[in-house]
Amino acid sequence: MPCILFAQTVTGIVTDALTHEPLPGVSVSTETSSQGAITDQHGKFHIQSAKILHFSMVGYTSQAIEVKSATGIHAALQPSSLDLQPVVVSASREKQLRHDAPVAITKISQTQIQDTKATALYQLLNKVSGVYMVDLGNEQHTMAIRQPITYNALYLYMEDGLPIRPTGIFNHNSLYEINMSGVKDIEVIKGPASSLYGSNAIGGAINFISQGPPTGYAGNFAVQGDNYHYRRVDASGGFTAGKFGFYAGGYLTDQNNAWQDYSNYNKYSGNLKSTYDFTNNTRLTASASYNYLNTQTPGSLDYNHFISRSYGSNQRFTYRKVDALRSSVRLDHTWSQASSTFITAFYRHNSTAQLPSYFIADVRNSAGQYLSSNGQVNDQRFHSFGVLAQHRTDFDFLHSRLIAGVYIDDSPSSFYAQALSIQKDVANNFYTGYSNTGQYLDDYRIKLFNTAAYTQYEIKPWEPLRIVAGLRYDRVHYDFINGLPPSNTKYKQQETNNFDVLAPKIGFTYNINANTGFYGNYSVGFQPPETSSLYSSRQLAPLKEATFNNYELGGWLTGWQHKFYMEASLFDLEGKNEIISQLLPDNTTQNLNAGATRHLGVEYTLLLAPVQQLSFRFSGTNARHTYVDYSEVRTGKTGSYTIVYNGNRMSNAPAWIANSEITWKPSFIPGFRIAPEWQHIDKYYTDPGNTKTYNGYDIFNLRTGYQFKTLALKGVSVWLNVLNLTNKLYATTVTSNQYGDTYNAAPPRIYTIGLSYNFSKY
Repeated sequence: MPCILFAQTVTGIVTDALTHEPLPGVSVSTETSSQGAITDQHGKFHIQSAKILHFSMVGYTSQAIEVKSATGIHAALQPSSLDLQPVVVSASREKQLRHDAPVAITKISQTQIQDTKATALYQLLNKVSGVYMVDLGNEQHTMAIRQPITYNALYLYMEDGLPIRPTGIFNHNSLYEINMSGVKDIEVIKGPASSLYGSNAIGGAINFISQGPPTGYAGNFAVQGDNYHYRRVDASGGFTAGKFGFYAGGYLTDQNNAWQDYSNYNKYSGNLKSTYDFTNNTRLTASASYNYLNTQTPGSLDYNHFISRSYGSNQRFTYRKVDALRSSVRLDHTWSQASSTFITAFYRHNSTAQLPSYFIADVRNSAGQYLSSNGQVNDQRFHSFGVLAQHRTDFDFLHSRLIAGVYIDDSPSSFYAQALSIQKDVANNFYTGYSNTGQYLDDYRIKLFNTAAYTQYEIKPWEPLRIVAGLRYDRVHYDFINGLPPSNTKYKQQETNNFDVLAPKIGFTYNINANTGFYGNYSVGFQPPETSSLYSSRQLAPLKEATFNNYELGGWLTGWQHKFYMEASLFDLEGKNEIISQLLPDNTTQNLNAGATRHLGVEYTLLLAPVQQLSFRFSGTNARHTYVDYSEVRTGKTGSYTIVYNGNRMSNAPAWIANSEITWKPSFIPGFRIAPEWQHIDKYYTDPGNTKTYNGYDIFNLRTGYQFKTLALKGVSVWLNVLNLTNKLYATTVTSNQYGDTYNAAPPRIYTIGLSYNFSKY
């Protein structure tokens, strides 16, 4: 029989059962004393000895442990399958309860990440209400959050609170610069967050929180593949020894001879993170991320090839090559329980070289007869040096909090594009090759300098009510230096563009009781024109800065003994000078300012867990995206004419998006899980004239897995995912021009199998 110690102090540590990281802020209590303890930043605790210790924390399943010794107690808390009130950091760059943040914010937990076994991030993000991340193949994508499906710079993507790209150099594909296997949590803010994060945080801001050093040591190795020759290897590991902690992780991906012709790709991705605790109040964190992607790009399909499932490519030479490095050093210091500061210095280096399929165009005469074909090869590069600093102070007066910060980003960049002459087999509609003409279409350098200052003040005049107000000022400076001779360009040899923006927000949360509350906010988002739009030779129309006013009201309800949770938000997002992509007859795009647009909708999430082994989630959004003031000038045989689209639905804007999932982890088969998932995209118009539509789709996915519990196979897991279970023919996005529709075909039924081994000291 164990010897129970009553007169001593018990010490131990609490960690996350999945990531093995220490858990600060865990409540430790006993049944015999009213006194408790809270774990420190290292997950450690000290408490008077008792027979049983109870451990609890928001977002984790509570646990009770029998005390058998005074030291070395270890509690590994399992993240909740049903996370009713997660702790988030994206709302203010400070940890807080979700229900203290007056914004629509959703956290994708480590449990969801582990259970999904995603081969691309859209498989995770599309579980969030209001989010449709469009799969363009080989980790390429675009997005729709409170917006139509768009390639424009209306979203801000971050890693650990830092934008992964600078303002003015947005790439709708840029999430292929994220190491999926190194992500611990994902937080999605829906609606403008410019008052805190700056430009492009309009439709939404997505923050990827990277994995940190584990307590003790831990490691993971995994292999997986599918029936279309996708192969992937993941490896990660780390340790903490005294004041120093280290983590390294990444994955290698290779695909050959897949379901779609000319779609081979490979990617190498990795993260490093180290921490050093000078004291209990001062920590230094150094991080680095590297991502390399080399992919063939088959292009989209016409209707006949799409409907016949002929997934061929009409060329075999387009490509995209991405080389992205990011690094940062962050110093955190806690002055007191009411005051803390962090300062981060960061560096980025990026090269995106491509021969894009979407720039291959046919030249025709006025009668529509084919004359020739052309294209381009281009390369955009940038490197960044920047600083982000933030300070927080809490005051006794009205339980208030002040947050203030500054941001500096110096990101010189360069871009060139050379014209290609494309050879074509007209009879078979196949592009056979190309030659570089040596003619520069674009050749410029830009000195991009973004400075910003922001502040946020929170007060709690009485217990249920919290009021938050924020303000951010940004100055975005472009200094354009033209490398083309004056005779070959529409631009001056040097130009300067400045954009000055003041973005306010004000919001509140009101907790009716412990289980019910609501919030409201008003916020402003802004989007300066991208450098590629301002200075590209293909861009004919001048562009203005776009601004957005967002009005939002939402609430949450928990019931049925915390087995039921519902959250909803109503939004009215009104855009002025919104930058719209106009599709040209050659299937390329031109950016224009729409005088006004309006985006009205409701987002909702329902979570239900009638028993511990079974959970149900339903996420959806119903929205109406409308042109309020927008027209296009077209040229026909009789001359130019204007088409007015006021009152029309915006193109590529589904009225209803839904995702639902049932997860079953039966107690009679410990370690087993099965989760069917349904994804719905409603019918939408594919042109601004609202004359053409795509019917949308419904698909079903199935995910199963088993984690061995026997001692001999402890740490081993296997899984089988089936995507597009019914083998449905569908397109992830469809666009229209005067010559017809083009379809981005989605994969047929895919079976993915995987095997992993996880080990840890704790």
